[in-house]
Amino acid sequence: MLPLDLALFHAVNADASTWPAVVTAARWASQELPIAMGGVLAGGLVVGSPAQRRDLVLALLSMALAWVGVQLLRHAIAAPRPAQLGIGVQWIEHAARAGFPSMHTAAACALAASLQASRPARWLAALCWVAALAIAWSRVCLGVHFPFDVLAGMLTGALSAGAVHALRAAPRPANRPRRFSAYWSRQERPSARHR
Repeated sequence: MLPLDLALFHAVNADASTWPAVVTAARWASQELPIAMGGVLAGGLVVGSPAQRRDLVLALLSMALAWVGVQLLRHAIAAPRPAQLGIGVQWIEHAARAGFPSMHTAAACALAASLQASRPARWLAALCWVAALAIAWSRVCLGVHFPFDVLAGMLTGALSAGAVHALRAAPRPANRPRRFSAYWSRQERPSARHR
């Protein structure tokens, strides 16, 4: 672990002297805000225009790719969480599984970056970036991630959204002529078969 990561963690992680309102806000940002974002996403898929639904489907694909990326990184780099190392104060219950990168942050940043890449949804992207930053802060404040975990989550989410939008924008192959033209697919006359 880098000394900078540890120093940043101690600066952000809430302790006994932290105002209770800060811990309450961090709990809300970590646990309730992702649910609220999911509700807005689901609502947009139901009542949005076709263009909005297309943008939200791309955002969901970005989030799914971010999930895959996080799982692969966690499998490759089994970095422990702060509480597993006896560092800082953990304010919410969490399973003792690898913490690098942060899944919450990766998903929130994938959503925000994907909406940012969709021109009509830029105002919503700005709100999602604020929410993603709040989620990233809350994960460190509550002691379930190191700062580099959330930074890696941000990068994973942004790269996932970039990959999805790059694939969507990639040029498609030109329509190839059919293998059989109308001339070749025409049935033979019965008299031609017996010659």
